[in-house]
Amino acid sequence: MTEVHREIEATLVADDAFDVPSLLELVRSSDAATPWVEGEPATQVLRATYYDTDDLALARHGLTLRRRAGGSDSGWHLKVPDAGAARSEVRLPPGRAGSALPEPLRRMVRAQTLDRPLVPVAKVTTRRTVRRLFDATDRPVLELADDRVSARRVLPLGGTGAATGPEITWRELEVEALDDGTALVDVAAAELVSRGLRPAPHTSKVAHVLGLDPGSQAGDDGGRSRRPAKPARSAKAARAATSQVPLAYVRDQVEQLRTQDLLVRLDAPGSVHKMRVATRRLRSALVTYRKAFDRDALRPLLPELKWFAGVLGAVRDAEVMRERVVDSLQGPSEHLQGADAGPDRDPDLRPWDDAHAAARAALLVELDGERYGRLLHSLERLVTDPAVPERGRRPARKVLRRGVAREYADVRRLVRRATTVSDEAEREDALHDARKAAKRARYAAELATAVFGDEARAFAAAMESTQEVLGRHQDSVVLRERLRDLAASATDPMTAFDYGRLHALEQVRAREAEDRLPSVWRKASRKRLRRWLR
Repeated sequence: MTEVHREIEATLVADDAFDVPSLLELVRSSDAATPWVEGEPATQVLRATYYDTDDLALARHGLTLRRRAGGSDSGWHLKVPDAGAARSEVRLPPGRAGSALPEPLRRMVRAQTLDRPLVPVAKVTTRRTVRRLFDATDRPVLELADDRVSARRVLPLGGTGAATGPEITWRELEVEALDDGTALVDVAAAELVSRGLRPAPHTSKVAHVLGLDPGSQAGDDGGRSRRPAKPARSAKAARAATSQVPLAYVRDQVEQLRTQDLLVRLDAPGSVHKMRVATRRLRSALVTYRKAFDRDALRPLLPELKWFAGVLGAVRDAEVMRERVVDSLQGPSEHLQGADAGPDRDPDLRPWDDAHAAARAALLVELDGERYGRLLHSLERLVTDPAVPERGRRPARKVLRRGVAREYADVRRLVRRATTVSDEAEREDALHDARKAAKRARYAAELATAVFGDEARAFAAAMESTQEVLGRHQDSVVLRERLRDLAASATDPMTAFDYGRLHALEQVRAREAEDRLPSVWRKASRKRLRRWLR
């Protein structure tokens, strides 16, 4: 069984002469009234072998994979960067000495390794002295590890085995939060810095022994999704060939997808949404600017990206529906107040939980499947060895403008249709199509910011506002369909009534979104936002 442990720690470099102060001295400025107690120091010898691909794909993504013997947590460890100084550590039992890498860990990193072999890359021995700080209830809250490290890189011998490189040694101190001691980590680390220590330049011991440039490793956010970067408009970008700009964007989205893969497996909050957005951005860029890429390379790739976005979408839709139901129950809408609101009853949330669990289980199966593996390899070939047609070598400015203008024309046509059609079912379909078109226009403009800067960025923001109001409408449509099914199958009349109340609320929300659309669209379609498309 895998175990996930969250680490919050700070690592500092020390020389051999440094005299480690007591933990009581290090935290005295945090709360002088707290009756801290420092335990007796304990000594451990930890021996670890680190694994990676031959080109260090894990290390380049800020991941470390090791088998460690000694200490209280012997076994296989996969460390995954999180926010700031935090990391998640996946732990499995050690197995027998020399046993193969556990298959669950191999699957967890397949998006980074692309199924290439994982081999020993470093051996590290740590002689550790551990001190712990306890609170008044004898609960450990902080740990200080004084590590004297000796390490060797493992060097391949061209298929005839491996040899270890020269030994390097250093000393470092690790301050780690235990239980509720998160705030104490910064306090203790700051005190150590005031005494002459400096933060370690590397994120891990293996990064040190491999001599990795700290700037080449994953940043503090662990590759988490965020809004697209805002590249400054430059003369170089303006002179770029058609294929260069979308290819750079596509590379970013592929990297995001690969990063979120592991976080999805760990069930990190928001990871499914971020992976789905990266997949959609990928497909949108390849469709809008398809002439910049080889047609034969895109033909099999586009339907696979659509398939995978659908798998992710099933999980995300289940998340959104449950969130909307809970939000309705926790904050009753003014539209359901009064005599017609009925008794205050909470519908059973098990259908929403079951739907999410089933969708997530299906996603995890696909992440380990051959089809997804082929998709990862296809994306890798696209970004590392792209076949660029002759038209992809032309200047990018005109092609980018035309791509955004074409997507905008679709949005305008579909919004006009959605606001004029009278049949409810047709209007819902038109609004859904308009939402998808607004999203494509937004993504196309985000890509174009590398060349057109703030003009493209402002246009993308306008399309996003349109997408959001239409998205709220579509969420309501999907949820109402599910509520109708649940009400029809409910055996308890009161449960069916509760579903009816929520259905009524969603009808109101959908009308509100429709009513907001004209004003949102007037702002989003202003001529000054489109001057750069001429």
